[in-house]
Amino acid sequence: MPTAMIIGAGIAGPVAAMALQRAGIDVIVHEAYPAPTAEVGSWIGLQTNGLDALRAIGADRTVRELAVPTPSIAFRTSTGRVLGEIPTGRPLPGGTTGVSIKRSDLHRALRDETSRRGIEIQHGRRLAGVASGADGVVATFADGGTATGDLLVGCDGIHSRVRESLNPSGPRARYVPILNVGGYANVTPPGDRPGVLTMTFGRRAFSGRLVTPTGQTWWFANPPRRDEPADGELGRISDAQWRDSLRQLYGLDRSPIMDLIAATPGPLTGWTTYDLPTVPVWHDDRTILIGDAAHATSPSSGQGASMAIEDAVILGQCLRDLPVPRAFARFEALRRPRAERVVAEGRKSSRLRSVGPVGRLARGLVLPLVLRHAAGSGAESLAWMHQHHIDWDAPVTTAGVPAPTPAKDVPTNLPG
Repeated sequence: MPTAMIIGAGIAGPVAAMALQRAGIDVIVHEAYPAPTAEVGSWIGLQTNGLDALRAIGADRTVRELAVPTPSIAFRTSTGRVLGEIPTGRPLPGGTTGVSIKRSDLHRALRDETSRRGIEIQHGRRLAGVASGADGVVATFADGGTATGDLLVGCDGIHSRVRESLNPSGPRARYVPILNVGGYANVTPPGDRPGVLTMTFGRRAFSGRLVTPTGQTWWFANPPRRDEPADGELGRISDAQWRDSLRQLYGLDRSPIMDLIAATPGPLTGWTTYDLPTVPVWHDDRTILIGDAAHATSPSSGQGASMAIEDAVILGQCLRDLPVPRAFARFEALRRPRAERVVAEGRKSSRLRSVGPVGRLARGLVLPLVLRHAAGSGAESLAWMHQHHIDWDAPVTTAGVPAPTPAKDVPTNLPG
């Protein structure tokens, strides 16, 4: 049986492991961190295309059980005026909508399902280097250990070491000029409906909130920050400093954000956001990038997790039906145009979150028209993004992709 090493056990890694196992490949996942860690203040959207991809490999149920259905997004101004409300996409057959989920819950659900299927996840395996040889691809780890397989899948995120091995001269992650802070408050803002993600364009900064069925409210704030923080800088900001800074940013807004911040247990912590410009090389004969390692998008797109999951499942299909390295070439042909379009959309949305007085005026005039058009056309306005369907049983063909010339020591029959 062919063997594959998965580098990274975040979102793309466990899903890739399950998809490759289903394709007949023996898989081991190598994760840098010594043990799963709890994350505070971080929650993400998982859209219907991501849930559809999980459904293709029978891994959606445990995720949906932990998530909050989020069928629509409402937009408000700093004064509380409603700009509009749009659907997050057409529901899947059976009525499943897009969801919101704590990142730590999503990671845990995917890791648990991976382990339940008998796939080994090794922790404390921080990648140091990758090299291909006659016996396969060799991964070297920071502790001095090594591992060998027929294939290596880089799922190691925005600061990927696997990407560096394939693209020694770049590109590097690109800082998105807003910070992130968030948490969970046991209060419900008056008038908010459970499951409606409310986005507010404040006078000085953007924020969002979501009331869950239990009445708890999940929230985030995006303080603008043009220059990239130095390593460790955000970790030195105290809870009191965060709260004072947020008070200055949001104190003039007629929004419940300050009440949510006050009701959130500390300490508040912040984190940075990055995306990636075009990555020239996604793969060689034995190694391939997927998820954030290949095409990280700003959280503004709401698609980072879903795109990583799509990648993982489609890579499994390609390796099931095509020989290596043709499977890698077909994967890139299928995924690169869609991924780069999502990255561009996310970058555009991030810019909209932080504008000056003139920009706020223009946004207040134009955005309601845009949202009315989007709401009027329903989920169809988001169809290209959210209605991406994966049929696991559908065969993958080369469809005009020229066969690459493999190195003489690279197997060309894994599997199929």
